[in-house]
Amino acid sequence: MSSPTAVHLHRFTATVKQNAVWSVDRLLAFSKKNPVTVIAFFAALITMFFVPVDHAYLGYFDCKTLTCLFCVLAVVCALKNIRFFYLLALKLVHCFKNARMSVLALVYITFIGSMLIANDMALLTFLPLGYLLLSATGKEHYMAFTFVMQNIAANLGGMLTPFGNPQNLYLYTKFAIPNGTFLSIMAFPFALSVVLITVCCLIFVKPEPLTVADEPIHLSPRRTGLYLLLFALAIAIVFRSIPYQIGLVVIPVVLFFTDKKALYDVDYPLLFTFVFFFIFAGNMARIGVVRDFFSFLLEKNTLLFSALSCQCISNVPSAILLSQFTENYRDLLLGVNIGGVGTLIASLASLITFREYSRHNPSKVARYLAVFSIFNFGFLMVLLLAVRLWQAVL
Repeated sequence: MSSPTAVHLHRFTATVKQNAVWSVDRLLAFSKKNPVTVIAFFAALITMFFVPVDHAYLGYFDCKTLTCLFCVLAVVCALKNIRFFYLLALKLVHCFKNARMSVLALVYITFIGSMLIANDMALLTFLPLGYLLLSATGKEHYMAFTFVMQNIAANLGGMLTPFGNPQNLYLYTKFAIPNGTFLSIMAFPFALSVVLITVCCLIFVKPEPLTVADEPIHLSPRRTGLYLLLFALAIAIVFRSIPYQIGLVVIPVVLFFTDKKALYDVDYPLLFTFVFFFIFAGNMARIGVVRDFFSFLLEKNTLLFSALSCQCISNVPSAILLSQFTENYRDLLLGVNIGGVGTLIASLASLITFREYSRHNPSKVARYLAVFSIFNFGFLMVLLLAVRLWQAVL
């Protein structure tokens, strides 16, 4: 017969093992869902061996960028929770009666949405609508193309506004870029992107007839109005009209009493990705050999090197890292936005799209990657060449 002590010890050991397995499973699940955050953490950790923690670390963090990003994401989550964007998109899609125009509408909605609610949130909001539309109407053969076009639209549509892409918000704040200057820099690649996306949709989607059933959705006028006011406040903070400290107090307090879930749903891994890359970039800038190497490359061709950098380490970390080595924010801004298309890791938004597609179509992942690569690298080359020619003309 086992003693009471042995029994308790056995139970304690079993509990520890069970908790350990549970923790490992959660860590693996988190890593699979947020690979960029995990990479950013280890990148920051490695640089800390070369640059020990000191008081200079406090200067790495851009509190305004983090606050603006948090405020925008929180309000967008609140609007998403009342299905505001879903209803808006559904109403627009109902205006069209064939596959070509419906796909074009979905892509345009994502394009415009990325300008207002950031590219990753636009995809999380409108990709499910694309899946529902195509699956409900028997047009699954357009699924891969539609998802790829929505992904490209999210990455390129967000380039026009400072809050459309996370890297824009960072560069806009770091270099204090005037609003007019920002728009003038991004106007040409933005307009060209609209043309390219439209042409692709018109060529590769046939005008096949389709119908979509109505879905009754009722919005609360009071909540909708309140959240839109909060969204306007967040945008005003981004454009430096209101001190960011006000938003950091007002928005969380209001949402705490009206929609705690919105605060819970904020993409905190994205915020921590910024924190880790701030540490990584700050430390890299303090390593002499690295600083000289990057400065040399950026002096040669900031636009090309920043776009190529995105293909390897994604556009957000590229913007944070390379901004330490150049004052040429024009070409850097263009490079990290255009560089969002290309490889699957060029943008966090692309990983979101891939995750969403593979969840619905696990047996067709290879086809999706083929379609994704063809169109993304095509857009990357055309945009880089066109911008270089445009700069030469000017």
